[in-house]
Amino acid sequence: MANRKFHLRGFMRALRGHGAGQALVETALTVPMLIVVLIGAAELARVAYMAIEVSNAASAAVRYGAQNGTTAVDSAGMELAATQDAFNLPSTAPLHVTPTSACFCASAPSGSVTCTDVTACTGTGDTMEKTLTVTTSATFDPLIHLPFLPRTFTLHGQAIQRVLN
Repeated sequence: MANRKFHLRGFMRALRGHGAGQALVETALTVPMLIVVLIGAAELARVAYMAIEVSNAASAAVRYGAQNGTTAVDSAGMELAATQDAFNLPSTAPLHVTPTSACFCASAPSGSVTCTDVTACTGTGDTMEKTLTVTTSATFDPLIHLPFLPRTFTLHGQAIQRVLN
């Protein structure tokens, strides 16, 4: 009986020795996958951050332009406000700013009139209201290029605000 226990202990010891090699193989197989997942998460974070920057730049530009009628037509000022807000964008992704405005009469907001025609709103107490829309875009170039994805992505931001009189 004592001899049988001795053989059983040797057999168990041999089984434990093989387990250490299995753990090493499993680690060697999972570490590359873990690294790929972490790099993908970092790249996704870069895209999200740049998208937020582009959207915030549109918001800064429309806030500048909506101050009054003079700043509403100052495209250079709106572009400067947008680029100063998005200063963290990489130099390889220039920011494009496109301001547009639309005018309508306060009594009939569904109909659009030309912004230069100050006599278009003829109702009693009717005033012309101006809405400013700023659209921004930037091109994102990922660090890792996958064959089934485009090499660059265009990110867009938009902000709309009524111009103060």
